[in-house]
Amino acid sequence: MNTCGQVMVIAAVVERDGKFLVCRRPAHKRHGDLWEFPGGKVEDDESFLDAAKRELEEELALKVSSVGNVRLAITDDASGFTINFVDVIAVGEPQLIEHTELHWLSVAELLKLALAPSDRRFAESMANAT
Repeated sequence: MNTCGQVMVIAAVVERDGKFLVCRRPAHKRHGDLWEFPGGKVEDDESFLDAAKRELEEELALKVSSVGNVRLAITDDASGFTINFVDVIAVGEPQLIEHTELHWLSVAELLKLALAPSDRRFAESMANAT
């Protein structure tokens, strides 16, 4: 999904028992070694649900059953990405396929991590909403 030159990205907000799934990016990627909500680029022919199913299966071996509304959309002018943070219901236990680490953390714990810039802004928005 490409709108006005922006590349759409989905960031999956997966919550279990009040904790959120975050993953550490591989060192060789943009924002390497920083923490993020998992996800990736939305292909031209995909819905957010389709993209979430594909990305979370490829990266974490999770099965996505549903995607909610966009909680926050952040445009990163440096990359040309618009990151859409959406609630995602996923089943299974995440496996480290693409990332180097993963954690289930509370909002307060998220803010202590070295988060990628857009992910930090989203975590801060969650903290401010409580």
